[in-house]
Amino acid sequence: MAMKIRLARGGSKKRPFYRIVAADSRMPRDGRYVEKLGTYNPLLAKDSEERVKMDMERVQYWLDQGAQPTDRISRFLEAAGVSEKKERANLKKGEPGKKAQDRAEEKAAKAAAAAEAAAAPAEEPAEEAASEETSE
Repeated sequence: MAMKIRLARGGSKKRPFYRIVAADSRMPRDGRYVEKLGTYNPLLAKDSEERVKMDMERVQYWLDQGAQPTDRISRFLEAAGVSEKKERANLKKGEPGKKAQDRAEEKAAKAAAAAEAAAAPAEEPAEEAASEETSE
């Protein structure tokens, strides 16, 4: 049986609450699971101890049995110090689209032009003052 350690969603609409469970990978997300290993409440503050609770002995047992943690669960395990940090692929999903990139380039070009225009008049009086001092 291919086991996964994953999140099973509970809670009402717009108020998520998750159980951390060991389940057969073929079962639906909120369907049947073998064992409840902990809870995750994303509505609590990130520094709250109640946000993520796990029974580490049981989690370690399932990892030893070959259960694969999902990405989110592996991040929880890394934060708890159970597993070492893995290298993740930074997908293109996080990058802005073509139009947003074009707008950012235009904005940067305008900012650079404005900085040059502001710097040029500031240099001219300094040069004039320097030339007046040398001519005297």
